[in-house]
Amino acid sequence: MHIDFNNLEENKINGFKGGHGEMLMKAFVDSKCRIMQNVLKPGAASGLHKHEGNSEVVLCLSGEGTFYCDGEKETLLPGQVHYCPMGHAHYYENNGTEDFVFFAIVPEHH
Repeated sequence: MHIDFNNLEENKINGFKGGHGEMLMKAFVDSKCRIMQNVLKPGAASGLHKHEGNSEVVLCLSGEGTFYCDGEKETLLPGQVHYCPMGHAHYYENNGTEDFVFFAIVPEHH
């Protein structure tokens, strides 16, 4: 299957998962997986959320993101991947001055 993010609708989300600030999302969604290209604007953050029944893999494309997974802080730079396994909780933020652009896959495990 071919997914072209250039042809997907971009949605503006304010306060993703209870966080704050703006995130732009282009997403392909079916019953088994969510595949997304996102832009987290400077100063924005997602809310803390637990992955129950799924996991998440995040690839940084540009900018810099700060992730907090199970209380552990990590910085994600271009070319690096963050993984939040099923049953674990995380949130992320953009403390920089440029957009944090990332690709995320959330496969369902049930």
